[in-house]
Amino acid sequence: MDKFDQGIIAELRNNARVSISHIAESVNLSRSSVSERIKKMEHSGVIRGYQVLLSESQKEGVTVYFEIQHRRARCSDVIHLFKNIPEVVTCNGITGDMDLLVLVKAASMRRIHEIRESLDFEEDINKIKTHVVMSEWIDNRN
Repeated sequence: MDKFDQGIIAELRNNARVSISHIAESVNLSRSSVSERIKKMEHSGVIRGYQVLLSESQKEGVTVYFEIQHRRARCSDVIHLFKNIPEVVTCNGITGDMDLLVLVKAASMRRIHEIRESLDFEEDINKIKTHVVMSEWIDNRN
């Protein structure tokens, strides 16, 4: 990949629906050259597809982050509690006064409440803070 391909990808990442004309102007290439380069990147697997990402308010369900403080010596001693919850997306060890940051996506606020209550009853859990996601502006995990 050269600087032109990188420029094309940057434009597509910013807006996958941007016109070929706009990309061509942005990277200083002809429209036909940009189209050809995009097709090559699609065929080679560099560009694997295009997708629609809905804002959090348009999605079904609820997304929350749980900040967890536990009583155990190591985070790995409590991870099993989260492996049994299918709605858990990620569980990360963090610095600061809390020990874990757990991303949970559930079908309803009721289900979030059930998960939270089950964690409240765990003896190894000392403190939980819940943060409900209201909006999502950037998600580069894909």
